[in-house]
Amino acid sequence: MKRAKYFFAIFSAAFSYVLVSVTVGQNSIRCFNQMEEQRRVISKRTDDIQNINSELRLELTALQFDKAVIAAYARRLDYVRDDEKLVKITGLKPAQTALYDTGTVLRHEEPEFLPEKYCKMIGVFFGILTFVILFLYDVNAGNIVFGRKKSPIITGVPVYDLPQL
Repeated sequence: MKRAKYFFAIFSAAFSYVLVSVTVGQNSIRCFNQMEEQRRVISKRTDDIQNINSELRLELTALQFDKAVIAAYARRLDYVRDDEKLVKITGLKPAQTALYDTGTVLRHEEPEFLPEKYCKMIGVFFGILTFVILFLYDVNAGNIVFGRKKSPIITGVPVYDLPQL
């Protein structure tokens, strides 16, 4: 049973290393959640950009083949047909053209984590701490003695070995 205590120190070192590594280490749950959040943001932005792309493709197709759309676009650029009369009104602001918001540039963000060497150092620290506590307990309980011999303690009724007369 005495040796089992010290295996407990090894177990506590391994357990604390695994616990720290799983909670805040490089492949931890926290890193996984941060990367999942980045994936959600990128997925949403990708959907937005695909919607804008489909709108622009429709507009391009309309500008290439639909004569009414081509004429409306030419009028926005201040072109007129030969049979149209031009009336210029001053003091009005020019019409805004449709601008598409393509979003902002997304940069990959590294997840925050505790490096592996620190996780291992924490595990070793807890293993050594457990070992020291168990060792001091054994010294205090008298299971380990330094420098002096244990004198046998006799309890019960004393028996004297005296020669018979």
